[in-house]
Amino acid sequence: MDTLNIILFVLSGVLLRLVVPLAVTALVVFMLHKLDARWQAEAEQELKLLVKDEMPCCKEQRVSVEQTALRLASGERPCWQTRRLPNGHLREDCLDCEVFRDAPVPAVRIHTHAHV
Repeated sequence: MDTLNIILFVLSGVLLRLVVPLAVTALVVFMLHKLDARWQAEAEQELKLLVKDEMPCCKEQRVSVEQTALRLASGERPCWQTRRLPNGHLREDCLDCEVFRDAPVPAVRIHTHAHV
């Protein structure tokens, strides 16, 4: 009878020390996975909303560098800013585009009311 009690105590110790923490960890991983899936779905939905207002590619529209400069001066965002990849990087075809390479560098605006 003593041997049976010892075996039950050892098995219950193994259960408490190994199985319970593994089950809790698995539950946390499952919950974090569901949360990540929800955040991914929200990000895709926001991206779809942004794509509706996306400016078409300047090269495909055959927009000249001068016209691009006028658009930038009027405050319009260039196509390579609205057509970024989801991670924020520029697309490879934008990096090779002559409209992108020849676009004027944005001027730094100095605030006249800034206190020094």
